[in-house]
Order: sequence, then structure tokens, then C-alpha cells
Amino acid sequence: MIVFENLTKTYSGRKAVDDLNLQISQGAIFGFIGPNGAGKTTTIKMMAGVLKPTKGRILINGLDMAKEPSRAKMIIGFIPDRPFLYEKLSGKEFLKFKAGLYGITGDALHERIDGLLRLFELTEWADELIEAYSHGMKQRLVIASAMIHEPKVIIVDEPMVGLDPKGAKLVKDIFRGWARDGATVFMSTHTLALAQEVCGEVAIVNKGRIVASGTSEELGRQAGVRGNLERIFLKITSGEA
Repeated sequence: MIVFENLTKTYSGRKAVDDLNLQISQGAIFGFIGPNGAGKTTTIKMMAGVLKPTKGRILINGLDMAKEPSRAKMIIGFIPDRPFLYEKLSGKEFLKFKAGLYGITGDALHERIDGLLRLFELTEWADELIEAYSHGMKQRLVIASAMIHEPKVIIVDEPMVGLDPKGAKLVKDIFRGWARDGATVFMSTHTLALAQEVCGEVAIVNKGRIVASGTSEELGRQAGVRGNLERIFLKITSGEA
């Protein structure tokens, strides 16, 4: 479960995130959408423990990120929109490196790495240097690395960037399977069709505040708009139909 309580982040007197309150259930795939500058990235960085809130708190499975960051981070997998990869490592070496950060060793490590390489269709590239990977392969490797410690919560920013349709379908299916197994996925994306297709619930954030939340159908009723999430989003954030 993920909980925001009066979550606020201020920079030089300006509120980038303004009093967010939100509760996300275990096993949910939750979409977090908004225009550029709405506060999405700042929120994600606070969730990942990169930034500290000015006010309020974030609870990850009952752990306060500000008070128990090490414990909270052990159950989080974080996939930023611009991930860093050590391109002189092979895919398998990179996964071993990430596993070492979480203290995973021995037979469990080899089984986990082999399973993730198969899941993300990277087995035949396991021993190739990452610098030889396509952009989509790198993105799949990054997502695989975030799952190496079997986290209870995944926080992902623009997960489909650089993926071809086959890769995007693969990742969507993996997220759905993960949620069915009880993990929670928090997904920030500008791809509204993706949010509508994959996310059970969505929050729309604008100017640092949550202006609407619920299922796509509930958001449509709130906005008084019939149609896809794009029309609903435009009506709620800018008044356009």
C-alpha cells in the first residue's frame, strides 16, 4: 500500500507539490498523470527517497519514507525516466551488480537473474555489453533490474519510452502479472492510452495538486465528458472538451 498524507514540496517559496492526499491499495496498478510542470517528477522523487518532503509524509507498506528510508527502499523498485546504465557491463553483470546492492547472493541470485532475462526476452543477449543493446532492450533491462529483489512496490516514470509494440505489450503483461501476485505499481506517464488500458485507477495532478482521481469512468463523470481519457484529461486540466 502507498499513502500520501498532506504531501508538500516547496522550492524557494513555490509549491511544486501541494498537499497531496492519496491511498493506493496493494495489488493496484495506479496511474499518475498531468501536464508538464504539474509536480509528477517531484512526487516520484519523494516516493523513491531522493527528495524529502517539506511537509507531510509518504508511507510505503506502513513504512515512513522520511523516517525509515533504508527499510522502505528495500521494498521499492524505482524505474526513472532517464535511467543510468553501466554500458561496459554485460546485461547479466549489470543484474548481478544491482542484486549485490540488496545482498542477494548464491543460488538464489543465479536463478533470479536467469528468470528475469527469460521474462524480458534478453537471454541471448545476457553476455553482450549493454552498449550494444537497442534502446528498447536497455529499457527492458532497467525494468528487470528494478525487479531483482522482488519488491512489493514499483515506482515507474514513463515505462514505455523507446519500446516497440512487442516490447510494450511484454512490459504491460509483466506489470499486470506482478499486480496479480500482490505487488503495487505506481506509474507516471504522458501516454494516456496506456494509463487507460493498464491502470485500474488514475490521479490527475495539475499545478501540484490532485484535481481528480478514480477509474476512467469515474473521471469521465466528474468531468462531464464521454470518451477516452485524453478528452477527460484535457477537460479537467484546461477546460477543453
